[in-house]
Formats: sequence, structure tokens, C-alpha cells
Amino acid sequence: MEVRRRQEDRRMATRRALISAARALFAAKGYWETSTPEIVAAAGVTRGALYHHYADKLALFTAVVEEEHALVALAINAATDGDDEETGPVKALVKGGDGLVEAMRDEGRRRILLVDAPAVLGREALDAIQTRQGRHMLVEAVDHAIAAGAIKALPERPLAMLLNALFDRAAQAPTEEIDDYRKVLKALIRGLKSK
Repeated sequence: MEVRRRQEDRRMATRRALISAARALFAAKGYWETSTPEIVAAAGVTRGALYHHYADKLALFTAVVEEEHALVALAINAATDGDDEETGPVKALVKGGDGLVEAMRDEGRRRILLVDAPAVLGREALDAIQTRQGRHMLVEAVDHAIAAGAIKALPERPLAMLLNALFDRAAQAPTEEIDDYRKVLKALIRGLKSK
């Protein structure tokens, strides 16, 4: 049992090293400019170890994208869980949007998720990742806000997808303009109020 656990620990450490090294290189150079020899050198593993864990560079990139989306989802959850005297479904949407925009201030993450991922993975594959890693939270938040009568009764999924597109656009804003984008997002979301 101990041997099996040590092997699993080594596998996990190798995967972690590969994802970490790949993430750093994809963030700095982009997907197309990053080579697998660079990744294995940065991770301190062999090419055989890379191909044992991932079929190719695309599979490793997909794992990086999954992890980045999971980290964004955690940031959104953290933003909506904070103590605040103003509560409710509209405030949750505003705070969730703020959490996403804040998480996307990382230039490497922006490059990976907003530039390379759509081009490399394609819209369908990226949508599937986003759905697994947190988009459902936005759909649920919109559904909850409509059900509570806090925002106008609109089709939930289209509204959530359009809000997601607004958040993504705000996340792409130049750093010096992000606060202005956040103000506009808040105003747009509050404009959906039913009362």
C-alpha cells in the first residue's frame, strides 16, 4: 500500500510540475511559441514523462486551461462569499463579476484564457471547460435572481451568456481602464432590477 501511495505521489508531483511549467511558458510566450522541450526542461522531467501523462502539447494546454478556469471560479466564489451589508441576488451578480474581473488581472491568465484558448481549443471545447469549471454558477445566479423577482424575467441562459461575454470583455480591458469597466458592469447589472 505504501509503495502504491508513493507512486501516486510521484505521478501527482510530475503532473503538477508539468502543469506549472507549461502554465508559466504559455502565459509568457503563448501556446504556439512554446515547445514541448522547453516545457520538460522547465518542469525538470523527461519527454517520456510528459507523454506518459499527456498525449501531446494540446492535452497539456487543455489541462492548464481547466486549472485556470477552476482558479477563476474559486476567485468568483471568494468574492461572493465576503461579508457585506448589502446582500441579495443582484449584489451576488455584481460581486461575482468583480471577482472574475479581478482574477483576470493576471496578464498570463488573460493570454491563456482569452487569446489562446479560443483559438487553440475552439469554441465548443472551451464552452465545455467553462461549463465544468464554473459557468453553471453564473447561470444559477441569474436563475436565482429571476426566481426571487430581483431582476426582470428574461431567458436565463441567454442572459447568463451575455453577462459572461460582458465580464470577459471587461477582463480584457487595459489595466488603467478596468475600474471604469467595473462601474459600467455594475450599472448594467443593476439596470436589470425588476423594481
